[in-house]
Amino acid sequence: MPTKNADAIQALTRRLLQEIGEDPRRQGLLKTPGRVAKAYRDLTRGYAQDVRQVLNGAIFDEAYDEMVLIKDIDVYSLCEHHLLPFFGKCHVAYIPNGRIVGLSKIPRLVDVFARRLQVQERMTSQIANCLKEALDPLGVAVIIEAVHLCMMMRGVEKQNATCVTSTMLGVFRSDRGTRMEFMNLVGRR
Repeated sequence: MPTKNADAIQALTRRLLQEIGEDPRRQGLLKTPGRVAKAYRDLTRGYAQDVRQVLNGAIFDEAYDEMVLIKDIDVYSLCEHHLLPFFGKCHVAYIPNGRIVGLSKIPRLVDVFARRLQVQERMTSQIANCLKEALDPLGVAVIIEAVHLCMMMRGVEKQNATCVTSTMLGVFRSDRGTRMEFMNLVGRR
């Protein structure tokens, strides 16, 4: 994060502390504005990342035509409505059509979209559409299961509510058997 942005976030944090009734000069809060600036740099690093660069050099020609699944990818993001975290697991599958992607690139791709202010629904479709565009596979499937602190700590205060979103493209949408194979592999029936 450029120094100008870090300085602005620190000033805003000091002001926020004052507005909620705290003293930003209190010993325990003296370094908080700097910590918040560093945290937001990390939590929103996806804005500075280009998915083409993340996938660059890791797409390969391969005749493999069975499902490729990376499941239980940890996801941490910020709700754009309240700036509170939501977190959970992401499951991503695709069926190659002559091209595959390096396996480590899929969790990296998930992080690019997760490390932005988000709604879970949009993030789910962004991941799927990005893989579709990059690989032109026979199909892509993405499921995200997450808990949202905006629902747990405020508002409805529901501690055990999990949001599940899915995007099914290509054969995952049109072929029930393929979709069911994916659902069985990720443990959702």
